[in-house]
Amino acid sequence: MKAFAYRRATEVRDALTLAAEDDGTRYLGGGTNLVDLMKDGVEAPTRLVDVRFLPLDGVREAPDGGLVIGATTTNSDAAAHPEVRRRYPALSQAVLAGASGQLRNMATVGGNLLQRTRCAYFADPSQACDKRVSGSGCSAIAGEHHNHAILGWSRHCVATHPSDMAVAMAAFDAVVHYETLDGAGEIPLSEFYLPVGDTPQRETVLPPGALITAVALPKSAVSPRSRYRKVRERASYAFANVSIAADLDVHHGSVRSVRIALGAVASRPWRARTAEAFLQDGPATADRFRAAADAELSTAEPLPGNGYKVTLARNLIVAVLTELADRAM
Repeated sequence: MKAFAYRRATEVRDALTLAAEDDGTRYLGGGTNLVDLMKDGVEAPTRLVDVRFLPLDGVREAPDGGLVIGATTTNSDAAAHPEVRRRYPALSQAVLAGASGQLRNMATVGGNLLQRTRCAYFADPSQACDKRVSGSGCSAIAGEHHNHAILGWSRHCVATHPSDMAVAMAAFDAVVHYETLDGAGEIPLSEFYLPVGDTPQRETVLPPGALITAVALPKSAVSPRSRYRKVRERASYAFANVSIAADLDVHHGSVRSVRIALGAVASRPWRARTAEAFLQDGPATADRFRAAADAELSTAEPLPGNGYKVTLARNLIVAVLTELADRAM
């Protein structure tokens, strides 16, 4: 690990000013992703600005009746909060499925959203990775890629976004709030992550030096029946093979509203807009759910070693929506 300077910020303005002084500055929350990448030689910041002690933690009621989760709130505290569990159960389930208790106790909500889209080749400086060294290629395409993307990837990167929390937040239309030296801003999570395209090293639309301060969950997304399910290769701490956050409102056998987001299928949480549009106002049946899944996955481009993800994602969509429909009726 290369030597770096360390500063602890006590005010948001202090953190922003410190970041503006040096292009090599990175914000440090729980460090559960950043520090690992520094040890691997992938990240080499010249300065870390510790933002964990800023007054940005906690969960509070929003003016619209939704919830606002502070950026430095730990994953454990977010998952355990009574109102998160009651109003957005899929979010609590996603956080609890995301990591071990020790990691959840350290990791922060803001840091979780900013963890790098990555794979083993990204974490190994001896391998070609366009995300790490632009123009070097992508070793994963011709290498081991059984857990890589099937949607929205490019020849420059086939890694998947690892966050479980972000998948649930995508389903709930979360909005990311941030601060810069020029003022505050907000970005819908649906627009927060960039398509991988030709610039895989650019993952979000956050302005340079911006600091995430909170994530807002709108009241319109409240559903006590939402569900998060994660399929992984072992029951202990592991990234998903495919995951889903879903919510379904059924009235007299018809779909009144539906939200679906998939994880581990793309470089960002994948909001299944095609499937949602297909299901709207139609019958809440397994056959209809299967047809919606097929419509969503019709653009999938699996690599030779990960075609199973198409079948897995289809089955997961059908199973979770059927479960939610049964509960509703």
